[in-house]
Amino acid sequence: MQTYYDAINLITSAGKFRISLGLERIEKILGLLGNPQDKLQCIHVAGTNGKGSVCAILSSILTAAGKKTGLYTSPHIFKYNERIKINGEPISDEDFASYVAGITKLADKNKIDLTEFEILTAVMFKYFYDNQVEVVVLETGLGGRYDATNVIKRNLCSVITHVALDHTERLGNTKEKIAFEKAGIIKPGCPCIVFEGYEVYKDVADKLNSALILIAPFENPEKLSLKGIYQQENLSLALAAIRQVFPEISQDVIDIGLGKVQHMCRFQYIEDKNLIIDGAHNPDGVNALSASLNQYYPNSKRRFIFGCLKNKDYSKMVQTLFEPDDEIYFYHFRHKNSCEVSELQRVCPYQSNEFTKNTQIDFHDGKLNIICGSFYMIAELAEILGVSCNK
Repeated sequence: MQTYYDAINLITSAGKFRISLGLERIEKILGLLGNPQDKLQCIHVAGTNGKGSVCAILSSILTAAGKKTGLYTSPHIFKYNERIKINGEPISDEDFASYVAGITKLADKNKIDLTEFEILTAVMFKYFYDNQVEVVVLETGLGGRYDATNVIKRNLCSVITHVALDHTERLGNTKEKIAFEKAGIIKPGCPCIVFEGYEVYKDVADKLNSALILIAPFENPEKLSLKGIYQQENLSLALAAIRQVFPEISQDVIDIGLGKVQHMCRFQYIEDKNLIIDGAHNPDGVNALSASLNQYYPNSKRRFIFGCLKNKDYSKMVQTLFEPDDEIYFYHFRHKNSCEVSELQRVCPYQSNEFTKNTQIDFHDGKLNIICGSFYMIAELAEILGVSCNK
């Protein structure tokens, strides 16, 4: 019998953890599975920053409205199961292992060389179909046009969040080029909701006879359980999607859903450590984090533990985030692309130290502690520091 850890070994085996954009492989495996994606109703969300929060808000509202709601997000923080949820409950270890084993066996038999993300995407579509999910909230992994989630032919609507310069080696080196990739999720005759007016959105929507809905990010986030000033934009997009697709959902139900939104490690406050954990991992995200810290904790002295991937614009991130009086630690985590501490120290204008598993932090000295820079290091640091991120 397959176990969760057997499944992890299968999806992380040699060659699986890679980025290989394109729809040919995912189309083949889903065809062999009976194309479950064609039988599901999806809200498709793309963007550089904020798409995970938009998805979490949508899922919570739809669940509160009594709809059986599937949620597909990435990356995970602690376990792969976090990426695939129904009404907020992650797929079980047993189901995860069973679906991964079945799909990888089918792919190997038919000589389909799936990536890790493609395996997970196929698992998600089949699992949601088998469990008769009514609405799927679907987050793209990377880009949009050639992302594995874009195998769907139609959607209830698409949502495109904030666009910034990230993954430029794959998506383009200007915001306009990146916006073109995100616009790939716009489907014929299906509405698309945005709050940035890139010309490419209008061009693609016009070509596909799709309604383009440009909204102002002015919704009041008072009843939203997620914190961070950037959540106003995310909330505005999510509520526009709900009102467009499900106008029958009442404001009372929406408010219930907003109060129950959970999205781990997005400006998440851990009270017993006076600690903020945030997944900001590019300059735009770091700008938003810095603005939120200034608004919510304007007078706090700050201690940072920062690490990031070496393909990020870490120089800009470091120079944006830190101030002269901050206590700064850099962390080199286990990911193969983790940036070296010496390189982070080289670009940092202020005194800093290396964080190791033996570093002693006094969490009760009055300083606000902040962990940020990469989702990939959070699980490691949480274990070292004895922090629980589960609400």
